[in-house]
Amino acid sequence: MFENFFRPVGSARTDPLLVVLWIGLILICIIWLAPFVFIVFTSLKSNATVMGGSPFAVPVDPEWSNYSKAWARGNFSTTVLNSVFITFIKVPLGLLLSAMAAYALARVKMRAARFLLVLVIFGTMIPFQVMLAPIFKQVNSFGLINSYLGIFLPYLAFGVPYQVFILYGFFKAVPRELSEAAFIDGASHFVTFRRIFLPISLPVLSALLILDFVATWNEFAMALVILQDPDRWTLPLGLMSFQSQFQSDYGQLNAAIVMTVLPAAIVYLIFQRYFVSGLTAGAVKE
Repeated sequence: MFENFFRPVGSARTDPLLVVLWIGLILICIIWLAPFVFIVFTSLKSNATVMGGSPFAVPVDPEWSNYSKAWARGNFSTTVLNSVFITFIKVPLGLLLSAMAAYALARVKMRAARFLLVLVIFGTMIPFQVMLAPIFKQVNSFGLINSYLGIFLPYLAFGVPYQVFILYGFFKAVPRELSEAAFIDGASHFVTFRRIFLPISLPVLSALLILDFVATWNEFAMALVILQDPDRWTLPLGLMSFQSQFQSDYGQLNAAIVMTVLPAAIVYLIFQRYFVSGLTAGAVKE
């Protein structure tokens, strides 16, 4: 029954390798989707239904009230607002800084450009987990504990190097004739960057936006160290607090997990068509 499904267009017979690849992809899809299906189904069940039925059984009488109760009991109105504020400022600002830095390293003639690029690449090799104690000490010395600025600066410091590395490869591969034509017409580097390089780099920027949004939205360790006031907590910290208080209320706990994951999934679905092409375009060797 799957013969026509697996047969390539214009092919007279089914390719066995293609069949194996499709079966592998379907199995991987099932493995990755199974936990999320379990969480969604559990979020729509009462505790009695969860304990007495199959984990993957479809809810017969959905408990939609689990979402409203979890939202109120977990104070998610505050944590969601904090996450939205931090993410929607940090992600665009980080992409703009990264794009400007990558353009300068790739297109502006500087003697120290190669050295600066090596420093940027070195920044991508340091796991932020090993830097949590020094970061806390530095942020505390600036008096920025429990402040948005205190979380913005470390997020930018660890997010920009990777983005610069990807954008540098893309900008370096752009034909020089484009920028030279703009310079002949009297355009400055800023005008060339804004009118030529930014528009053609939208696929790469979209891919980086997905990665940076998901990383910032789900970041836990650094927020836990710097944002100690519950009124400044982000969504992952709110979920941690909710889990510690209501870990036996499975329906509401899974409803809280769904609400935490859903925004990142929506952003990925919106920009997913740029994801693969954007990263491929940015992975160009000089």
